[in-house]
Amino acid sequence: MKDASLNIFGAPLIVCGTNPLTGAFRNGCCDTGQLDTGTHTVCAIVTDTFLSFSKRKGNDLTRPYPLYNFPGLVAGDRWCLCILRWLEAYKAGVAPKIILDACHQKTLDYVSLDILKKYAVDYL
Repeated sequence: MKDASLNIFGAPLIVCGTNPLTGAFRNGCCDTGQLDTGTHTVCAIVTDTFLSFSKRKGNDLTRPYPLYNFPGLVAGDRWCLCILRWLEAYKAGVAPKIILDACHQKTLDYVSLDILKKYAVDYL
């Protein structure tokens, strides 16, 4: 049996989003593991500004991919982002807000809790 994934506080990871269904494993959570090559550990509430930024970086998250049951994102959607893309957006001044309790503890391997707290929102 798989151990429960933990969030950045060491507590059980809460669901990030189910509409659209997010997560590297499409379970609604920002779980990670060997099969998650992008380290999708940050639960973000995407904005138009971030979506435009991501598109300019070569990942158009607004484009639907019906084959993967992906409708495309719109501002306000909750989505498990790759930590490296979130960091890029942070350095560019366009990082979206995040739900800390839904961010996987692996996120702390890349960014400090102090920085993450500056982008925190209450779970919606």
